[in-house]
Amino acid sequence: MLENLMNLWETTGIYKMLYSISDSVSSFNPEFYKTIIMYLIVGILIYFAIAKEYEPLLLLPIAFGMLLANLPGCELFHKELFISNDPNFHIDIANIVANGGLMDFLYLGVKLGIYPSLIFLAVGAMTDFTPLIANPKTLILGAGAQFGIYVAFLGALCLGFSPMQAAAIGIIGGADGPTAILVGKMLAPELLGAIAVAAYSYMALIPIIQPPIMKLCTTKKERSIKMENLRTVSKTEKIIFPIAVTAVVSLILPDAAPLIGFLMLGNLFTVCGVTERLSKTAQNELCNIVTIFLGVSVGVTADAKSFLAFDTIKIITLGLVAFAFATFGGLMIGKLM
Repeated sequence: MLENLMNLWETTGIYKMLYSISDSVSSFNPEFYKTIIMYLIVGILIYFAIAKEYEPLLLLPIAFGMLLANLPGCELFHKELFISNDPNFHIDIANIVANGGLMDFLYLGVKLGIYPSLIFLAVGAMTDFTPLIANPKTLILGAGAQFGIYVAFLGALCLGFSPMQAAAIGIIGGADGPTAILVGKMLAPELLGAIAVAAYSYMALIPIIQPPIMKLCTTKKERSIKMENLRTVSKTEKIIFPIAVTAVVSLILPDAAPLIGFLMLGNLFTVCGVTERLSKTAQNELCNIVTIFLGVSVGVTADAKSFLAFDTIKIITLGLVAFAFATFGGLMIGKLM
């Protein structure tokens, strides 16, 4: 009986935590201190999400996923099933089903690109493209805002990241969380946790990051300009637009078809006028469910060993630079136009 109780005690997370504490006291154990720092980071992110309401719908599940990743003994996520330095490595679905945990199954939605595409479906249903259709040249403003991507990409190369990692980091400058996650999981899955946290943290801090840059680069007269539709856009135009964009973009860049296709499908649900239920479901229930799964799945990749590295600091710094230069690029194109 006593032996069974001892065996039970040794399987608990409390035992593992106490053992880590005693081990760190007797000899320096960096992993223990990294875990403590991760708990502090989780606490800060949860505080920002709840108290400050900084992007809470994604920041809160990401932070909670980070907590789950760093609780001793839980082993909900097995990174070795998805990430390897072997160039011939591929995901073994049968192995995941046989040996994986809960988060391994949920993470398949990230690894296979399911969650980002479904998020884009919801975003498309919420988006009004009428101003763009009425004044197509405003598309150039969006192109100018991508300047931050190139600055972050070149900066990442200078800091020693590989071209694939630099490309994944650069996408943070697009201020688009699902795209950053999709590109990150394809090009640099080992950096996904840091990329996601940087992308959504800075998206939440846009009200703090952008105003100083805007005031510095524009005059009061320019800031008072009101953007108005140049003409009335017909329902036929609104319906043709998502279909045409999907066809053109997918033919030019097939790899973008999952994201652009679902984005435009969601928009078509809204503008066609006959699928109101589907539009509302995409905007609400489906979006909320996928947001939970996406946030927790990304957060659980941020264990102390991989997240608390110098590369993470560089990624977060590059993310800030990317957002700043994206704002600057958009402003300069606006002034030019």
